[in-house]
Amino acid sequence: MATTPLSLPAFSVRNTVARILLSAALWGVGFILWIPGSFLLAATSPATPEELAQAVVALSADIPPSARTAAFLGTQRQGSGVVIDDKGLVLTIGYLILEAERVEVTTHQGDTVRAHVVGYDSQSGLGLVRAETPLKVSPLTLGDSTGVGEQSPVLVVGRQSDPPVRAAVVISRRTFAGYWEYLLEEAIFTVPPQRDYAGAALVDENLRLIGIGSLFVQDAAAKGIAYPGNMFVPTDQLKPVLSDMLRLGRPDRPSRPWLGVNVAEQFGRVIITRVTKDGPAGQAGLEQGDIVLDVAGTKVDTLESFFRALWTQGGAGVTVHLTMVQGNNVKQVAVTTRDRNQHYLRTDSH
Repeated sequence: MATTPLSLPAFSVRNTVARILLSAALWGVGFILWIPGSFLLAATSPATPEELAQAVVALSADIPPSARTAAFLGTQRQGSGVVIDDKGLVLTIGYLILEAERVEVTTHQGDTVRAHVVGYDSQSGLGLVRAETPLKVSPLTLGDSTGVGEQSPVLVVGRQSDPPVRAAVVISRRTFAGYWEYLLEEAIFTVPPQRDYAGAALVDENLRLIGIGSLFVQDAAAKGIAYPGNMFVPTDQLKPVLSDMLRLGRPDRPSRPWLGVNVAEQFGRVIITRVTKDGPAGQAGLEQGDIVLDVAGTKVDTLESFFRALWTQGGAGVTVHLTMVQGNNVKQVAVTTRDRNQHYLRTDSH
């Protein structure tokens, strides 16, 4: 469902506040409402959708120091996961379990069990683990995230929160571009911002799972407008690849070409801010501070245009021709790309 993000002059903060208050009252959940530039308003209610909260588990992962992601994602990761079947299958955000050598999940009753990594989708960022013993909770049903529009009332459920269930509102649906060569169509942005967002469940009015928490963002309402909130990955991203993930550990589709860079968008330019050690870009001579002008003759001036131009060159392994500004020189650079998934450490948890 394509929508146009709201601009703050046209967006009614009062209307969103009213929707959060109403949804909290109807569902009987506790919440903390945050209004940018204003104040904190706290409210609680003893009534909580108990079964809904029970379907969300705490998740912890141990990452070996030798892992590629250890330096910037850490070796001890914690967040939430959502039970989605009666055999202990848990859906979470993938960066929590990426390169994990040990994973544990803890239920609402405090029972902690080992889990193993089932699969990871680098395109959506979603990950799956399975508990090694039954969790004895009712799973959440996957809903239809395409039907959730701006100003839809939702619930955010995170096992690290107190209370675990909180009311929120969808403030925008739009494409999200991440500096780590990531592009997500129809991302779901919510307010107020939640601290316990990693792997948290986003639930619609029918108490169905429509999103998995990924990020805290400063521009939830619209790109470039300061309005803090959270970004959720729609669960519709999982449905077409779920059987592949269970069977292969990843979607059965060609991998996108990966350069191994972090990039930023500044003043109509795409600037390299980090080059992955031993990655394709580093081996081709790209450096921090280089500016990308075009990809195979296609001008790029945003992260989105850069990623789309890159990924239209072919699958992982294709040689991509970039025009770069490096120092005072304009250079043509050929980079032989790789499959991002082959870069990560494989562990016994997989």
